[in-house]
Amino acid sequence: MNMHVNSIEAFLEALRQELEVPDHRYEQAEQSYTSLGRWLHREASTVRQYDPQVYCQGSFRLGTAIRPHTDAEEYDVDSVVELRLLTKREKTQRELKVMLGAEIKAYHDAMAMLKPVREGNRCWILDYADEAQFHMDIVPAVPNPDQQHRLLNSMHLDARWASTAISITDRREPNYKLLTADWPRSNPKGYANWFASRQAAVFERRQRAILDTLRKQGLVTASVERLPAFKVKTPLQSAIMILKRHRDNMFARELDMRPISVIITTLAAHAYDDQDTISGALFAILNDMDNFIVYDGSRWIVANPTDAMENFADKWNRDPAKKEAFDAWLRQARADFYSAAQAGTLKDMGDALNPRMGYALSMRAMDRLTGGSRLLRSASGASAVGAGSVAAPSFANEERRPSKPQGYA
Repeated sequence: MNMHVNSIEAFLEALRQELEVPDHRYEQAEQSYTSLGRWLHREASTVRQYDPQVYCQGSFRLGTAIRPHTDAEEYDVDSVVELRLLTKREKTQRELKVMLGAEIKAYHDAMAMLKPVREGNRCWILDYADEAQFHMDIVPAVPNPDQQHRLLNSMHLDARWASTAISITDRREPNYKLLTADWPRSNPKGYANWFASRQAAVFERRQRAILDTLRKQGLVTASVERLPAFKVKTPLQSAIMILKRHRDNMFARELDMRPISVIITTLAAHAYDDQDTISGALFAILNDMDNFIVYDGSRWIVANPTDAMENFADKWNRDPAKKEAFDAWLRQARADFYSAAQAGTLKDMGDALNPRMGYALSMRAMDRLTGGSRLLRSASGASAVGAGSVAAPSFANEERRPSKPQGYA
C-alpha cells in the first residue's frame, strides 16, 4: 500500500492553517501582558520594588495553541508574574498572592474592565471583553534556580534547565499560609527552551525562508534578522496542534478523561526527529511517542524534561482509567491518520478524519485545497494536489514499557 504523500501533506497543512491562532490574537495577548507589566512597574505600584516580570507560558509560548471550536469559546492565555527580587524568606504563598491580587484588581479597575477578577487555585484570572475572546490566567511566582539546582543535583538528575526555575503559589497546599521554602515548583521558561531545542534546526530554516520571501516581496527590510516566533510554524508544532484537536473531539463528552496537553506535547517533542514535513512529523510521533512513557514496575512516568522529579502522568497512577484513555486515544489517532494516508481522494481523507477532527474543519481544509470544487474533492490525491508516494506508515501494536525511567537516577 502506498500513501499519496503530497496529498496527505497538503491536507494536513490545510488542517493546520484552519487550526492556527491568527497573528492578531498572539499580538493581542502580548499587548495584554506587556500592559500589565507596565502597570506593575508604575511609580505607585506596591510590587515595583520586587522587579516584576510578566511573561507568557503554555501553548501560546510554545506556538501550539489552537483556535476554539466556536466564536463563543475563549482563548486561555497563561502568564506568570515573577517578582525577581522577592524571596520565599520574605513572604508566604498567600501573602504573595494577596499582594499581587491587589495590584491586578487595581489594574482591572484602571482599565475599566467590566468582568470581575476571579481567583483560581494558583492564579488570578482577568476576563477581557467579549470581543477580545480571551482570558488571562496570571500565576504569582518568585525565582527558584538555586534551590532547584541543589535539589536536582542531590538526586543526580539533569539540572541544565534549572536557571529559570520558579516557585509558584497554590492555595491547596498545606504550607500556603506558612513562611517556608517548601513551595510548588515550576519552570515554564525552561520547558519552552527545551521544546525549542527539539526543533531548533527546522525552526531556523523556516524562519530564514520566510524572511527571504518577505524581503523579495519588499515586505520587510534587509536589516530585519528575525521574525516573531509565532509567525513560524514547524512540523512539530503543526502535528501537536492537529493531535490536540483530534483529542478534543474524541473526548468532547468525557472532558475529565481527556489526555492532558502537556503529556501530548512532551511525548511528541521527544518523538520528533527533525522531520521537514507535517506528515513526516505526525507519523513519527504517532509511531514512537509511547516509547517515552516509562513504567518502573509500580507507576507510569512521563517526566517533566526540565524537572525529572515532576511526573506529568501522576493522575494515571491515581486513576488507571486515564492511562487507558490515553492508550485508546493513541490507537484511534493511529487508525484515523493511517486511513487518511491511504485515501485516494481528498474526500476520502476527510471522511477518515471527520469523526475526530470535525466535519466543518475537514470541509474548510478541503475548500482551501480545491477552492470549494466538489469535483476536485473526489479526484485522486495525485491529480488534486500533485503526484508522489512513499511507503505507508505502520504502527507497532504491542505495549512498550521501558524498564528505566529516563532522567531518573
